[in-house]
Amino acid sequence: MTTGSTPGSPPSQGSQRKRGSTKDSVALYAVQCYKCYKWSTVPKEEFETLRENFTKDPWFCSRRPDCSCADDADIEYDSSRIWVLDKPNIPKPPPGTERLVILRSDYSKMDTYYVMPNGKRARCAGDVDKFLEANPEYKNSISVSDFSFAPPKVVEETVSHNSAWKAAKAKKQEKAEAQK
Repeated sequence: MTTGSTPGSPPSQGSQRKRGSTKDSVALYAVQCYKCYKWSTVPKEEFETLRENFTKDPWFCSRRPDCSCADDADIEYDSSRIWVLDKPNIPKPPPGTERLVILRSDYSKMDTYYVMPNGKRARCAGDVDKFLEANPEYKNSISVSDFSFAPPKVVEETVSHNSAWKAAKAKKQEKAEAQK
């Protein structure tokens, strides 16, 4: 299971991301066929449903109408975009919430947030607990166990060719050396 973004797009779509933005860094969602290993693109909602049960119910090309393993892949795994791999079996976000993954500006990793029904972000299970304490009407429909803050893993070899990543890495190294 993977998600991806094109180099040079997120984390900054336009010039700057506003704090509290509900814009996901992920531009494209894809799943890999368990049989032929080809990648197929899917809408975010379908991706979240597939990810929730991926170990028990792996994805096959034949799940799509008029599609088979003999068809071409929708997308090729290459360095034309930054690839990130999401963990399987992460629960689908509860109704009224949205799971966001945001790529850090240095391309090192992603941060996972949930936009709660009140529009505020939850960054950890403690934030979900605080939301439920302040909004008891959601206690019957939302549970802390419905959330996973495990971030997708950035596939470094798909980032390293990106000049923005190289510049951020060099700046980070310079800063570390200056502090010595």
